[in-house]
Amino acid sequence: MKPKSSNQAVSTQTTQFHAGMDTYFDLVDLRLFANIAETECLTRGAEHSYVSVPAASVRIKHIEERLGVKLLFRSHQGVSLTPAGELFLHHCRLLLRQLEHLWGDMQGYAKWVKGHLRIFANTTAISEFLPSVLSEYLSTHPGVNVDLREHLSPYIVDAVREGATDIGIAAGNINTEGLETFSYKRDRLVLVTPLVHPLSQHQSTPFDASLDFDYVSLAQASAINGFLALPTEGRPFRVRLQVSNFEVLFRMVERNVGVSVIPESVARRYVKTNAIRIIPLSDDWAERDLQICVRDFKLLPAFARELIDLLVSDRIPDRISR
Repeated sequence: MKPKSSNQAVSTQTTQFHAGMDTYFDLVDLRLFANIAETECLTRGAEHSYVSVPAASVRIKHIEERLGVKLLFRSHQGVSLTPAGELFLHHCRLLLRQLEHLWGDMQGYAKWVKGHLRIFANTTAISEFLPSVLSEYLSTHPGVNVDLREHLSPYIVDAVREGATDIGIAAGNINTEGLETFSYKRDRLVLVTPLVHPLSQHQSTPFDASLDFDYVSLAQASAINGFLALPTEGRPFRVRLQVSNFEVLFRMVERNVGVSVIPESVARRYVKTNAIRIIPLSDDWAERDLQICVRDFKLLPAFARELIDLLVSDRIPDRISR
């Protein structure tokens, strides 16, 4: 029989948490509220919780009535949290995380390990390093579901601190104070140009020199796009074309639509099939170390610790100490 996902497993539970005199919340309530808050949308939150939108609306209303406070601001653009809603979300995450830990620690006594892992990672980790590791991990953990999302590194670290994600993979010089970190991979950002271009014959170039030319970039929401906006120091970043993936990006660079800055690991893969040049960036910030970030390794459920062990085993051997 196919194991249920953690959300589906939660939806079948009748467990209730006593939150005060005559005030109870079941697991569906907690997961639903967390999903609505994180998607900022009642419809998507309901879909992620496997309940109908009318049922979700009624459940949220009942929670607010039991507590006697308003948790959500509702508008045509979606929903946002009230101050009371922020506090309620914090406690929802604590309870749901503890439940995940319980399921993980019980793995030695159950045929299927049921669990849900949320990973926030930057563009490089998602496109280059995680596919092979996650493929291996998921094949040996059939009861675990993974929610993988792309974000900017500073946001990733904050999300780990706040409990919005279980594991973060971030790059660059970021403040990880208070977190447990594991060095993971090293990568460098490079400039890619058409074969015939004013910068194509340079051995290296500062990022600033590339700002004189049109750019082809990933979609605006891409983590790497946000990262590159930081060192421009007010100069216009001339994005001529935004595309949805690396394959299209390289084809457009090849056709002289513009230049682009991307991870070297990606460029080395695509240079074999595209007529492009790779020029190293001379800026110090272009070389980046990726780190795995967690709040506390020992407090993670067993199946989460096993994924981190697998990631660390795939790390660069000369840079890491645990």
